[in-house]
This record gives sequence, C-alpha cells and structure tokens, in this order.
Amino acid sequence: MTTKHKNIGLGLVKLIAAIILLQTLFFKFSAAPVSVYIFSELGMEPWGRIGTGILELIASVLLLIPGKTLYGAILGLGLMSGAIFFHLTKLGIEVQNDSGKLFIMALIVFAVCIFLISLEWKQLFRFIKK
Repeated sequence: MTTKHKNIGLGLVKLIAAIILLQTLFFKFSAAPVSVYIFSELGMEPWGRIGTGILELIASVLLLIPGKTLYGAILGLGLMSGAIFFHLTKLGIEVQNDSGKLFIMALIVFAVCIFLISLEWKQLFRFIKK
C-alpha cells in the first residue's frame, strides 16, 4: 500500500469520526427530545447537553486539522468514554427505541480515537512530558 493510499484511508477514518460527532450536534443544539431525555436522565439538562455539544464540535474540527488530530482524538476519546459509561450504567444500550444506534456510534468514535492516538503515541508522550 502506498503512502498516498494510507493518507486517503487515514483521512476517511478521521472523517467518519468527525461526521458522527457533527451529526449529533443538530440534536443537541436543537434540543431534540431524545437529547433532552438523555441529559435529563443524567441530571445534566441543559448545561450538559450544550456543553457536550460544544466539546464535540471542537473535537470534530481538531480531528480534521493536520497537526491537531491527536488533540481531537484525545478529546473525542474522553467524550465517548463518558457516553459509553452512561449507556452501560444509566441509559442502557438502547435509548428510546433507537436499536442501540447511539451506543454503536459512540463505540465507533471511541475506536477511531484509540486508533488515531495509537498512531501518534510518540507525540502524545512528548506532550505529556511538557
């Protein structure tokens, strides 16, 4: 596989995570019933919904900026860790008959972020040492 193909593949992986994060923003920022329900169940409505949306927007943009991908992946990993935790402890895998779609999307973004961090682990350790 050539470097060009690797770069295209990596770009697609980043784009998948960014699209998932950006897609959920509409529901958070428009106070869609499912988002209000989720954050009400967590006792974090509306500040948690809006704050999470802002952080997801930042993560998705950072994922797509060359040289900033690591920061977006770290932020995305943290956000999706929280989402997965709450699905497993309070919300359940399926939320309001969504067939587990929100949980699956969180797992996909989580996996992509782990992958992106693993590609740049040396940069991560340099960042930690500072």
